[in-house]
Amino acid sequence: MLLNSKNDISSWELSRTLGVTQKTAWFMLHRIRLAMQSKTFNKLGGPGGGEVEVDESYIGGMARNMHLGRKRRVQTEGRNTGGKTIVMGMLERGGTVRAAIIEDRGKQIMQPIVRENVESGSTVMSDEWADHWRMDDQYVHNIINHLEAYAEGNVHTNCMENF
Repeated sequence: MLLNSKNDISSWELSRTLGVTQKTAWFMLHRIRLAMQSKTFNKLGGPGGGEVEVDESYIGGMARNMHLGRKRRVQTEGRNTGGKTIVMGMLERGGTVRAAIIEDRGKQIMQPIVRENVESGSTVMSDEWADHWRMDDQYVHNIINHLEAYAEGNVHTNCMENF
């Protein structure tokens, strides 16, 4: 409605159309205008296909800092990922960052998020864990193995790691 109107629309008009309160419509209009201003409706990488770094991380406290009862509930072997939240981030070089909380790092979760946020034909850079979800048919996918190096020329995820 906002894009199709010749002039601006009021929050009252939007509330009547959507069947929500005027306060909700006012809030929605402000968020939509902000999104239009910052161009967050556009996919990362742009029409020309830019460079996008994709990485995921476990966010949460260290097990050694937890209360003993909580530590026993969440601690697992290996990387100690129990009780932590997985956050996936996508950073367009020279542009914006988008982050999302995800359930796991599997293909069925990661691929739709990348497809929804990154323009087809873009160059996607990620770490070695991306072998599970890579999409070479839609993107130029460069992978950096952190066991060997953190950067190889222009291929790195350092900006996303820094975020």
